[in-house]
Amino acid sequence: MSVLVFADSSEGKFKKTAFEVVSYGKKVAEQLGTNVIALTINASDSSELYNYGAEKVVSVTNDSLNTFNAKQYASVVTQVAKAESANVLVLDSTINGLYLAPIVAVNLEAGCVSNTVSLPSSTKPFSIKRKAFSNKAFSNTVISTENKVIGLAKNSFGVHENPVSGATEPFDAEIIESLVKSEKIERVTGKVTIDDADIVVSAGRGLKGPENWEMIEELADTLGAATACSKPVSDLGWRPHSEHVGQTGKPVASNLYIAIGISGAIQHLAGINASKVKVVINTDPEAPFFKAADYGIVGDAFDIVPKLIEKIKLFKAS
Repeated sequence: MSVLVFADSSEGKFKKTAFEVVSYGKKVAEQLGTNVIALTINASDSSELYNYGAEKVVSVTNDSLNTFNAKQYASVVTQVAKAESANVLVLDSTINGLYLAPIVAVNLEAGCVSNTVSLPSSTKPFSIKRKAFSNKAFSNTVISTENKVIGLAKNSFGVHENPVSGATEPFDAEIIESLVKSEKIERVTGKVTIDDADIVVSAGRGLKGPENWEMIEELADTLGAATACSKPVSDLGWRPHSEHVGQTGKPVASNLYIAIGISGAIQHLAGINASKVKVVINTDPEAPFFKAADYGIVGDAFDIVPKLIEKIKLFKAS
């Protein structure tokens, strides 16, 4: 019996979520009195995971896995889980992780709990806390099956260094055929992505047009943040769809989420509720977003944002 963690990577480099799930898996293993094993696919340096408690890393390398394919990746995870006799699997809640978890659960006849936000409160029965109802409530869920799949909500546990003397072993996985083929993949380069960002600066139709996004990008650059937008903005073509956040776009679980000129439709709020601190700038004091905000500023973004940028630059220079 062991705990298997899938540490996802992109172009050979681990994502921040990989370190978080390994940190989490290590603690779950300690609760169960067993060891944690990390699985990597086409990662450049698996030894990075030793710093977060991975005593053993199983490395799968195959060119046909350079592009994410849910069924192929799930097959590899299943093969490793069986080979290592792992009955608890931990995955992240990125888009890839959300695809993987239910397929792996079916393959292993396992109970599956998504959006997990804490360590198991007990192991017998195996009870775990998860977010529910668009992050508005919590549910304590019992997994009664022998095999268990846990989807860890992003930025819910944190990254914790726990250096160990680890070892990496290669694994020759059987790669199943897939009828799905990716023709083209476009990745954001040269700036912070929404998936990895601690701070996200998002804007909506209140900016009146794409020509006014320069100050949003400057604020994001000043803070080292990712840029995002509401659904209407991406639908209008003002910003790329890759920046669309909310229930129908990318979910956000950043430490700080700044919403500028966004009214706060329920679909948008559902997708960003997991952010720890929410700051809203809007001219309308009755905007729904203010009810969900930790801090709110009623005023014109074209007046407030430049002043905010100036103050942040002065603070950083001091």
